[in-house]
Amino acid sequence: MQIAEPNKDVALDPQIEYAIHDFFDRIPFNQLLGMKVGYVGRDRIEVTMPMNSQLVGNFIHGILHGGVISSILDVAGGCMAVLGAFERSKELPEKERNRMLSKIGTIDIRIDYLRPGKGNMFTASARLLRTGNKVAVARMELHNDSGELLALGTGTYLCG
Repeated sequence: MQIAEPNKDVALDPQIEYAIHDFFDRIPFNQLLGMKVGYVGRDRIEVTMPMNSQLVGNFIHGILHGGVISSILDVAGGCMAVLGAFERSKELPEKERNRMLSKIGTIDIRIDYLRPGKGNMFTASARLLRTGNKVAVARMELHNDSGELLALGTGTYLCG
C-alpha cells in the first residue's frame, strides 16, 4: 500500500477546472486588475497579476497599492470558496448550482502586510481551511516574482 504525500496537490476534474476559469473570467474587476487564474487543484489555487503603473500606491517607491494586495488575496480565497461550492454541488441541476454560486461573497477578510509590494509579477495562492454548507474559510499568501512573501490573508466566504 502506498501512502500519499501530505500537502501534495490533487488535480481536479477538467469540467470543474473549466467552470472555475469561466466563473473567474466573467468578473470585470478581475480583468481590470489584469488577474488570471493559474494553477487550479483540489487543495490549492493560484491567481497571477502583473505589475501595472496604475496599481501603484506609493509613487515614490513604486510599490503595489495595499488595496490591490487585499483584492488579489480576496479573489484567490473567493476562488477556493467557489471551488468548494462546485465540488459540493456537482450533482445538482445547473440552475440550482448557479443559484447557489450567485450567493458567494466575502463575509470577512484579514490581511497582514509583511513587505512592500515590489515586483513585476505577483502570485496569490489560496487553500481552504474549512468548508461547510454555508461558510468557507481560506488562507491566502501573496508572493512576488522573486519568491518573497509580501502578505498573508484569511478570508471567510458565504458559499451556500
